[in-house]
Amino acid sequence: MFLWCWLSLVAFSHLTSSTNPGVQVKLTDNGIEYGRQLGMAYIQKKLQTITIPDISGTERVSVIGKVQYRLSNMQTVAVGLPSSAVNLVPGTGVRLSIGNAFISMKGNWRVKYRRILKDSGSFDLSVKGLSISEDVAIKSDETGRPQVSSVDCEATIGSVTIKFHGGASWLYNLFRNFINKALRNALQKKICPLVADAVSDLNPQLKTLNVLAKVDKYAEIEYSLVAAPAILNSSIGLSLKGEFYNIEKHRETPFPAAVFCLPPQNNKMLYFGLSAFTANSAAFVYNTAGALSLYITDDMIPQSSPIRLNTRTFGVFIPQIAKSFPGLLMKLLVKTVKNPNVTLEPNNATIQATSTVTAYAIQPNATLSALFVLNMETSVSARVFVSGMRLTGNVTLNKMDLTLGTSYVGDFRVKSLDNILNMVLKVVVLPKLNVQLAKGYPLPTIGKMKLVNTDLQVLKDYMLIGTDVQFAV
Repeated sequence: MFLWCWLSLVAFSHLTSSTNPGVQVKLTDNGIEYGRQLGMAYIQKKLQTITIPDISGTERVSVIGKVQYRLSNMQTVAVGLPSSAVNLVPGTGVRLSIGNAFISMKGNWRVKYRRILKDSGSFDLSVKGLSISEDVAIKSDETGRPQVSSVDCEATIGSVTIKFHGGASWLYNLFRNFINKALRNALQKKICPLVADAVSDLNPQLKTLNVLAKVDKYAEIEYSLVAAPAILNSSIGLSLKGEFYNIEKHRETPFPAAVFCLPPQNNKMLYFGLSAFTANSAAFVYNTAGALSLYITDDMIPQSSPIRLNTRTFGVFIPQIAKSFPGLLMKLLVKTVKNPNVTLEPNNATIQATSTVTAYAIQPNATLSALFVLNMETSVSARVFVSGMRLTGNVTLNKMDLTLGTSYVGDFRVKSLDNILNMVLKVVVLPKLNVQLAKGYPLPTIGKMKLVNTDLQVLKDYMLIGTDVQFAV
């Protein structure tokens, strides 16, 4: 694993900006093979559009002298690509090789000789032993998306066989050779431009990468490339920013992304590495947006609970509340006071949060009377899932520690409120948080991409998603 990581870093080193990726994506041999299958189907469809403009000319033929000929209405009937391969060119791109391909075409022929003699008919053209070699560069464009371009192409035709229909058979043999040559030359000029077009046609699909994906009214996540794609011997790596931003104003997270490496796993087509930095940038955005605060009132507590948010319940533990504010409902404000911290360890995702809990008595005129402020340290465990093309999760409480910040009702034992606050967290705060987490946030996607056979592991400092993919045609 160390060696693979080191090789990856070397491949990135001369390409990267000063920004470390928050998200890494690796396309494996299996994924490249799936891409080859899709690519061959598309190139085959592209080659089936070959049409050759009418060809005409004059050739001197022994015995009969000058012959004027014209080939017209030429179109492709069938294309076969039985043998193909995609090989990675480290640091550059990929080389596409097609061998033993064949093309069948049909058209019409017409000749004129000795000024007044004419003949015509149709023909079938069979091209065998066609070989194509195409070099494709993979880079990043100005929007931070992958971009491909054709840099070199070579096409060679093994054999061309023409079968004529109609007309005189003796005439076929007289002009077969120069028509053969004309068709071979015309066809060979058509192949590479069409393959290059097929490569270029990938770019509109690559431009669908959601480099800025909206999460909700507070946040969006950026998936732009922070480096050119890394082409290794057996994989293609994408280094993405993977940072949450406030949806109204982009403000950089005040801590950098740490370097991390994906393990050398290759049994899936695609791997996503989502770092703790990405999760912590989300915590920063939501905290600074004020989204991590919640007013809790008695109507949010289940009716079956014997614990109520009123001065009678709290007066049992803090007598001064019942004495000074008899018979009043209460309201709690739970608010984070610094960015929650997400830590990822093998099979364990934990969120630490530092909050305050401010308790108010609700006066008959709806004004609030502050009772006390507690400092609350909480730890929750997170379970993370992949749902469709989104990462979702839910959390459960590990522990909670309370200390007194400020009291407006005299001294009291903070420990006595543990059960009340524990219940409030479990039945109100965490369920609301889980509703939001269940909505998830979007993963980087291209086109009509679907994840299948997906696995998720929590590792040191990042989560690893291994998956196969399908693209809707």
